[in-house]
Amino acid sequence: MEFSSRRRALLKVIVLGDSGYVYKKFSQQYKATIGADFVTKELQVDDKDVTLQIWDTAGQERFQSLGSAFYRGSDCCVLVFDVNVLRTFETLTNWHDEFLKQADPVHPDVFPFVLLGNKIDIDGGNSRVVSEKKAREWCSSKGDIPYFETSAKEDYNVDDAFLSVAKVALQTDHQHDIYYQGISEAVSEVDQRGNCAC
Repeated sequence: MEFSSRRRALLKVIVLGDSGYVYKKFSQQYKATIGADFVTKELQVDDKDVTLQIWDTAGQERFQSLGSAFYRGSDCCVLVFDVNVLRTFETLTNWHDEFLKQADPVHPDVFPFVLLGNKIDIDGGNSRVVSEKKAREWCSSKGDIPYFETSAKEDYNVDDAFLSVAKVALQTDHQHDIYYQGISEAVSEVDQRGNCAC
């Protein structure tokens, strides 16, 4: 009998920094009991259907007090800064280090991060204070983190950025595969063993 399965992955993504970012873009929103919201985004990466469960703290420091309960089990961390506000860039290292401390991943040196420089649409770029070069240098200093310049408002580069998030998370950790079998296949296997499904 031919065996076909649909490969699926569920990935938990934490968004930190100058955020509140993903709600403008993705519509399926859920309220969690810890007071943080998450949205889901469905993607296809190679032969896999991927669901990103995106937890966006909207830059609220109160989530730092949730500590490991909030960050643990994450598959990727997206750091966001506003290219027009230097302070949001200057706090990236704190967000990065705090995430690693709280999430306590098995291999912190290769844990996947993605950096987003947001609000590139503001004032035709005249208000910009953090250059792309400076952002890329920061990414290089942190192990070549992928970098995207985005505008959530204009929907610029957002899909590409989250496709990258899915890819880096999948490359790092393959334990999130969920295999589904069709009902007819499950019935056929029962028939092959006899009438008992035990």
